[in-house]
Amino acid sequence: MKKSPAPPIRLMLVDDHPIVREGIKSAFVSKKHIKIVGEAATGEEAVRKAARLKPHIILMDINMPGMSGLEASRRIGKLVPESRILALTMHENREYIIEMSRLGARGYVFKDSSPAELLKAIETVYRGEFFFSPRASQHLLRAFLQDEPAHKEKTSVHLTAREREILTLVVEGLKNLEIAARLGVTERTVETYRHRLMHKLNVRTVAGLIKFAIAEGITEV
Repeated sequence: MKKSPAPPIRLMLVDDHPIVREGIKSAFVSKKHIKIVGEAATGEEAVRKAARLKPHIILMDINMPGMSGLEASRRIGKLVPESRILALTMHENREYIIEMSRLGARGYVFKDSSPAELLKAIETVYRGEFFFSPRASQHLLRAFLQDEPAHKEKTSVHLTAREREILTLVVEGLKNLEIAARLGVTERTVETYRHRLMHKLNVRTVAGLIKFAIAEGITEV
């Protein structure tokens, strides 16, 4: 029996510049596994359409007239938690990057990125992983390290040997499939461990895992 093709990734574009939205649509027109299900030019419109369309991924600009992308992300996170936010912006501003991460954004990509990098970000976030461009990752790491008190006491959270092993590989930047191949386990097992780690450590982002790993001496900068 012929296997049915996987359903496409349902993508919504949020940007107040029509030329940006048109550019993204043109870049993805040949990608059969990407389906643009909606567009929004304001934060208010993004919230309404996200609640109705329930896209898999929302490409979210930050600075827009009226409601900002930050506030729209916060509201969408409450209304449609299954939709994953991927920030796409021109702003290399540490405060924006940190705030989007705090609001649960699964990634942060700059508008000068190549279509190939943007596609990779969308596919990575759709798989349940995180994608922060190298520049955004550096800002997050520096911010977390600056916030880390030099005398911080060790956490009382206990990690198993396998959890520490997977945490180390996650911090090194390996994807679930790569970790699975390295450890000889299934990709689903790795995903389960990642979710368990985030729940146990009460963090929502890879940046939070990095901060914990550095603070605990599990890995170095």
